[in-house]
Amino acid sequence: MTVKTVLITGCSSGIGRALTEAFLLRGYRVYAAVRTAGSLQDLQHAQLRELVLDVNNPDAITSAIAHIEADSGYLNTLVNNAGFAAMGPVLELDEQRLQQQFATNVFAPVALTRACLSLLRQAASAGQPAQVVNIGSISGITTTPFSGAYCASKAALHSLSDALRMELAPFNIQVITVQPGAIESKFGDNSLASLSNLIADDSLYAPLRPFIQARAMASQQNPTPAQAFAEILVQRLDTNPAAVLRIGNGSRVLPLLKWLLPTRLLDRILRKRFGLL
Repeated sequence: MTVKTVLITGCSSGIGRALTEAFLLRGYRVYAAVRTAGSLQDLQHAQLRELVLDVNNPDAITSAIAHIEADSGYLNTLVNNAGFAAMGPVLELDEQRLQQQFATNVFAPVALTRACLSLLRQAASAGQPAQVVNIGSISGITTTPFSGAYCASKAALHSLSDALRMELAPFNIQVITVQPGAIESKFGDNSLASLSNLIADDSLYAPLRPFIQARAMASQQNPTPAQAFAEILVQRLDTNPAAVLRIGNGSRVLPLLKWLLPTRLLDRILRKRFGLL
């Protein structure tokens, strides 16, 4: 096990792509999961392995893990990064959209962790680092209007990470929860695209479309560059990381406000910002 290995999901752009580059720079063999083949064709590196993986497809997960086992035989780090935000008023989201939100952001990371457990234990049993890194969000701490489903999915991921951290500790597998602030990515654009047909003209929330769109783009207001975020995270993961890592613009201030301010006051501030007063 002379080369450390990492599997990262959601690597086509944003945080996932930046993490791919950062891990490669630190000498890792990187299994970069993307939904479309060739998404990383511009990255030429001897230790890069592009995997086509839909995290919601059990057969695709099985195939990806079999490839890693045949290629390396162990895994040092799993980064559950793939995710999306189902933006909009909670009651305007249909059942299918809500299920998709939790399938991708909550159930898929659990399925991948389960599938990778044997490979992680191979690394741990050889005295190598073994880590599960779940990319959560400060939105899982401080809930905002028009992002309730996304916030709930990240809060659920945080709780599952807490449980896994304790349950996997006896096997020398670390579980680290990352709670990013605003990070530069296509996150806002992707969220806006999903809003295009969500709010009908006769909806109670039709007059609030500009505020809903503003919430979708909030993470792209003065964001931390994805590359800077990735470099900090990979460095910390290599040096006995804390159980919870907060990196990026707003990642410390917003949780602090949640802790300091009375709930009614914080509600009022957020309602005013998003047109609900």
